[in-house]
Amino acid sequence: MSDNQTSVMERALPEVILSARHVEKRFGAVQALKEVNFDIHRGQVTTLFGENGAGKSTLMKILSGVIPQSAGEIVLENETVRFSSPADAEELGITIIHQELSLAPNLNVRDNIFMGRELTKGVGSVDYEEQARQTRLLMQELDEPIDPLTLVEDLRVGQQQIVEIARALSKNSRILIMDEPTSALSATEVETLFKVVRDLKGKGVSIVYISHHLEEALQITDHAVVLRDGVMTAYAPRDQIDLQWIVRHMVGESFDLGSPPTGYELGEPALSIQGLYLNDDATGRYVIDDVSLDVRAGEIVCIYGLMGAGRTELLECLAGRGRPSRGAILLQTNDIAHLNIAQRIERGLVLVPEDRQRDGLVPTMSVGGNLSLASIDAFTRQGLTSSRLEDAMIDSAISRVHIKTDGGKAGIGSLSGGNQQKVVIGKMLATNPRVCMLDEPSRGIDIGAKAEVFKLLSEGARQGLAVMFTTSEVSECLSIPHRVVVMNKGKIVAEFGPGVTKDEIMAASGESFAA
Repeated sequence: MSDNQTSVMERALPEVILSARHVEKRFGAVQALKEVNFDIHRGQVTTLFGENGAGKSTLMKILSGVIPQSAGEIVLENETVRFSSPADAEELGITIIHQELSLAPNLNVRDNIFMGRELTKGVGSVDYEEQARQTRLLMQELDEPIDPLTLVEDLRVGQQQIVEIARALSKNSRILIMDEPTSALSATEVETLFKVVRDLKGKGVSIVYISHHLEEALQITDHAVVLRDGVMTAYAPRDQIDLQWIVRHMVGESFDLGSPPTGYELGEPALSIQGLYLNDDATGRYVIDDVSLDVRAGEIVCIYGLMGAGRTELLECLAGRGRPSRGAILLQTNDIAHLNIAQRIERGLVLVPEDRQRDGLVPTMSVGGNLSLASIDAFTRQGLTSSRLEDAMIDSAISRVHIKTDGGKAGIGSLSGGNQQKVVIGKMLATNPRVCMLDEPSRGIDIGAKAEVFKLLSEGARQGLAVMFTTSEVSECLSIPHRVVVMNKGKIVAEFGPGVTKDEIMAASGESFAA
């Protein structure tokens, strides 16, 4: 352990509630954590920064009992503890909100929150009424008016994340680990969550916060720790850090998300949307309302809007997941509105979905199996698959999108969230599409990986690929897009060129922002 780490821990010891000491974790030949020392401070927010694959989620899984450490010890209030399961950690007051949602989609919100620890009345009778009452109180605290009896599968991803947070809050933990809790939340929902975090701090709850939204995390952190390649590389209290400090210790240099690719002429429209409407059967309103938009070959178009603006619904409708009420979808000059998802992929229109776990990956398959899934026809003849061609494609995809993995045969679950996202992107790019749509492609991706993804999209555009992506981060609108399209309540309400400002985008979306 370095002298710097020793002095830090000695200085922080009086207020430390939990410590990881010389913790290591190995997955086969891969060492994910190396001699990590990490402190959680009582009643304060300790923020953990690092690139995808740095070991952040691995460390948190160890501290919450999901996986055991290979070496080292965990000290909780001066006593060494070892967890064999998350239940062990929860009994001692440690709860984790995982980066990937772990809800049961076929159950309602109430039953998800109290799953495995149901409230009872009398002998063996579940008190559903009390569970519903407590669920309503939690939703009020989070300022999200979700009915306790609503099925989780009927909620937007952002609302599902709110339910995940509510479930953790319901356990009255003394240490709460939040792994990317805001990745699918709107700006308003983030502010509400931060208010809850501040209230929890006031009650003495200790928070560990992991986020790739660096500026956002700086708003609430008290202590910052940086992991890089499984090693703790930096620690500092809030008054000693800024955005440049974080980036420097994370990746060793400053990162720029890029600018619109230039030096070539845009082609003809590769995708043309004409008067598109999509009706929501549950509410009777249009979630896509008279949308018309062209995306030209070589062009990058960014779609920005608040949650519920219709961004995801538009991309899913274009990909074939929803049948439009009326309107035309032209791929080059051919109307594809009647084609299914597989046929649209075959024609050259692909979608990288927002929820990679539910829609983008097969968790039981390997990294390579997931990468080759959408391109299997390219190396299959008369029902026989050429392993040589498939392996070559997998190796190329891993290299192309910079996936940090032990190889194509590694389990998809062994990858960090950001590297799993790269697998989904690599899978769709392997089909050699004409139009690539990406729904929140940077969700759960660190600043370095985000820059790599945007560089890939820019390179694709230079080769004639039409790119359309959605985002809830204004900074991404100001990077590589040639055009920024703003949506609100299912309509396109504004369109801007590369010179647009952050304030113009947010004003058009109807968003109020406190600097």
